[in-house]
Amino acid sequence: MRRALFCAVALCGFALATMVFTTTATAQGPDSRIQRGFELAPVSLNMKGLNPALVGLGSYIVNAQSGCNDCHTNPPTAEGGNPYLGQPEKINTAGYLAGGTTFPPSPFVSRNLTPRAPNGLPAGLTFEQFLAVMRHGTDFKNRHPQISPLLQIMPWPVFANMSDRELQGIYEYLRAIPCVGSAERCGA
Repeated sequence: MRRALFCAVALCGFALATMVFTTTATAQGPDSRIQRGFELAPVSLNMKGLNPALVGLGSYIVNAQSGCNDCHTNPPTAEGGNPYLGQPEKINTAGYLAGGTTFPPSPFVSRNLTPRAPNGLPAGLTFEQFLAVMRHGTDFKNRHPQISPLLQIMPWPVFANMSDRELQGIYEYLRAIPCVGSAERCGA
């Protein structure tokens, strides 16, 4: 009887541990990029109402794969943190993904990707608009109609090849980063 009780308790413990592990893995996704994405995020993230697995995946894509910071942060590194000069990399967190990089001799300037107040949408774009930008190069601001209705410089043809989940991850991550810009833009 004791042995049966011990086996039942052990089996219940194993089942509970399996359930906890499975629930945690499901919440985070079975993707190691998610945890690494959180480790790489150079700014504090506002996770309220967001999907942690998508935020982590988006951070990984933005910070480890696509180099968004290189064009959308001006300058991309903080003082003394330029890896091209042999320094340990330090991201310019004060201007992180706030745009403002010029691409001479063209008239193009990188856009601010941080969430806009009051709705917290990255660059003020809905997810559907974000998909149109990333898949088709749609320039909703039409800043250079004399050149093209499509974004130039921005490597949207590469992003167009990403899965819906990857693009959703980028969007969710951009919703989690702090707004950078004017008081009007950031709702302060």
